[in-house]
Amino acid sequence: MRRILDCFPVRLLAEGFVTLATVVAVMFIDSRYRSTHTTIDHGITSQALLTIALCGLIVGAYLLVVRGVERRSAPDVALDPGAALLGIIVGFGLCCAVYLVFALVGVATWGGFGTATALPAALLMALLAAVGEEVVFRGVLFRLLEGGLGTTAALILTAVLFGALHAGNPGASYLSTLAVGLEAGVLLATAYAWSRSLWLVIGLHFAWNFTEGGLFGAAVSGTPTHGLLMVTLSRTASDAVTGGAFGPEASVIAVVICLAAATAFACAASRAGRWYSWRFRLFAD
Repeated sequence: MRRILDCFPVRLLAEGFVTLATVVAVMFIDSRYRSTHTTIDHGITSQALLTIALCGLIVGAYLLVVRGVERRSAPDVALDPGAALLGIIVGFGLCCAVYLVFALVGVATWGGFGTATALPAALLMALLAAVGEEVVFRGVLFRLLEGGLGTTAALILTAVLFGALHAGNPGASYLSTLAVGLEAGVLLATAYAWSRSLWLVIGLHFAWNFTEGGLFGAAVSGTPTHGLLMVTLSRTASDAVTGGAFGPEASVIAVVICLAAATAFACAASRAGRWYSWRFRLFAD
């Protein structure tokens, strides 16, 4: 049995099933709670406590399955406030850079300030989505695929899967699916390859979604939001420029900016000796 669990496809299936099932259950619980407990009627405290508990459940399931299957701890999920803060700064900066280019090319219009009432809910949603998706995609899929096939193969496969995950979202198109795979799938994989910290990619993912939706009020992967800043993107401009109904993630501008950041992370990972060449290793050491 131990030899079977040392086989990387078996590990991939076992750990992927447990973490994915946990995330699906968590999202169902969160969705049910939000449908019956609005922040206006019930306040934000109970929702915040639930979100923190659900994030803890996802991380706890990851720790347990790594311990059970691989017989080791999971250093990539050890608390690292510095890595999380760096990720938040990078995610916030990249999203702001996209909007700066929008303004420079004349497709963004400033309309003043909105209300801050939607900010807490947007923050909690961004946090739960970031924890769930990063534990599954970078913690399990990318890490185990990299161990068996090398970094480049793991990056390509997880980027394709990450784009496909968002293909059924409202407003999705072939362009948005490709864009999400390139900008987010590649960026987050290279950030993890360099840092070997889930907290950095969780922070980056969270900050991008929160800045995009909670601050700028744009659709996040096709989901409409209400932001603090009233910035309107031109409806007459090409969807390839603004992202259209899917949101700025489907914009070629976002793709170029995020791929530039991904290139920097990839170079840093290579210099640090954390970029592993192609290989096929069926069994872990």
